[in-house]
Amino acid sequence: MPTTDEFDQHRPALFGLAYRMLGSVMDAEDILQEAFLRWQNAPEADVRSPRAYLMTIVTRLCVDQLRLARVQREEYVGAWLPEPLLQSSESDPARRVEQDESISTAFLVLLESLAPLDRAVYLLHEVFNYTYAEIAAIVDRSPADCRQIGHRARQQLIKGRPRFEVKTETVEEIVQQFLRACAGDDMAELLALLAPDVTVTNDSGGKVSAIRNIVVGADRTARLFLGVFRRWSPPLRHYIVTINGQPALLACEDEKPVSVTTFDVREGKIHAIYQVRNPDKLKSLACGSGFRDHETEGQIRRGK
Repeated sequence: MPTTDEFDQHRPALFGLAYRMLGSVMDAEDILQEAFLRWQNAPEADVRSPRAYLMTIVTRLCVDQLRLARVQREEYVGAWLPEPLLQSSESDPARRVEQDESISTAFLVLLESLAPLDRAVYLLHEVFNYTYAEIAAIVDRSPADCRQIGHRARQQLIKGRPRFEVKTETVEEIVQQFLRACAGDDMAELLALLAPDVTVTNDSGGKVSAIRNIVVGADRTARLFLGVFRRWSPPLRHYIVTINGQPALLACEDEKPVSVTTFDVREGKIHAIYQVRNPDKLKSLACGSGFRDHETEGQIRRGK
């Protein structure tokens, strides 16, 4: 009979797949709950490999969920961004995922361009190292079909964003410089960090006030953030935390999260800024929870 211990053994990988597929912590947890129920009721004869069986269940549930979500996304107010995933040594072990490019906000946004099946095949092959023969059994397609789907998805993603190897330390240094420039109202320093064609995408879900259109250009981006900091800092406090495997800014007011800002850094410049302000997507975050805080300059704080 399938056991809870066996499920828990594979839970981090299952969560990692579900989160990458759906871009939502809450939806990923719901998928895992449904997978666990099916696991408990699975005939022992059907479970030759617990990992393969569970990955198949989660993949198919996620593909079905994404097909339903297409309609919901069309009705979503403003831009849609993935739910921020806070990662720290104190995080729930069941939610730990590999901190690589495939968990970054920029990459998850790019995955939105893929159809549900294409996304599943790509992630299983490129991130979880499944062969196309193994993937074929999971998605109920032929190995040749899966190979073609995987190639098509990879080409589409490369076209959308060429690969750049960026060290976490480099991103953190740039985020610190960005925060210092904003807090210090330094236009020149801020412009030096931004690529000429930098974009800013806000996700408020229509729940709070935010710019709905994508902001394009270094000058407009710099003026936007300097204006925000002039108006809101204080009472806002900013922490540098690890979100989706990269240093990011968590803004808090009265110990409540009000926004998460992540950055797409390439060749030493910020090429895209993603800001989640939808309170529904910030519920899993807690300001200062598990952080060892210390002042660096003014309102700049570091969460570890």
